[in-house]
Amino acid sequence: MAALLLVAHGSRRVSSNNEIRILAEKVREHDAGRRYEDVRCAFLELAEPSIPDGIEECIQAGASSVKVLPYFLSAGRHVIEDIPREVEGKQREHPEVRIELVPYLGLAESMPELLLAMAG
Repeated sequence: MAALLLVAHGSRRVSSNNEIRILAEKVREHDAGRRYEDVRCAFLELAEPSIPDGIEECIQAGASSVKVLPYFLSAGRHVIEDIPREVEGKQREHPEVRIELVPYLGLAESMPELLLAMAG
């Protein structure tokens, strides 16, 4: 089974974290199991589940591969250092599972088009 884990920063505001949970649910519904049988979210800090726990949840649900997508707009320290470190730790724990860190949201080729569409 393939899983997608959206990783956001996390916030002290519960409603902000819930936005990410709702987004993961919308992605799951939109994909409807075509590419990912499981879509979840995790947080770098300030909210649960943590990145390691989110990956573990995917694995415990039966994922043989997990793509970790950082929901970040730029390549700051979290994207370059923190998230890869968390992913590498889980990969060492579960060598039988392919855990792949994919490019962060800000690198999406469709980002200029999306921004222009949103601006109207």
